[in-house]
Amino acid sequence: MRVAKNDIPARIDAPGAVARVKTDFGDASGYGMFSGEYFSLGAGTDISSLLRGLEGNLCQAPHWGYLLEGELTVTYADGSQEVIKGGDLFYWPPGHTVKVSSDAEVILFSPQKEHVKVIDHMHAKMMG
Repeated sequence: MRVAKNDIPARIDAPGAVARVKTDFGDASGYGMFSGEYFSLGAGTDISSLLRGLEGNLCQAPHWGYLLEGELTVTYADGSQEVIKGGDLFYWPPGHTVKVSSDAEVILFSPQKEHVKVIDHMHAKMMG
């Protein structure tokens, strides 16, 4: 799920302060500690091959995040795709992969147990 900044309803709109709130933005119940992550990804990066061997050959960790700049495409387990652009908030449920269209700076918040498992798997694939 992606949401552009201006599509998030303003709950407070006062001189010098605007608070935008998107409710029902993913479910974190059942997850323990979260990690804050910052990714710098170059255009053309496609993590699909690094996810081979995981369930469904997809990342099985959910993520909540913000794309500071760039553009990427997320493909979900059902084959649907979503283009995320700089300035978008997003939630990716378990079962996704990512391809970068233009250099991207990404902030993620992820359940650390689930995402460390994925990161370790990807790192092992890179080390070959």
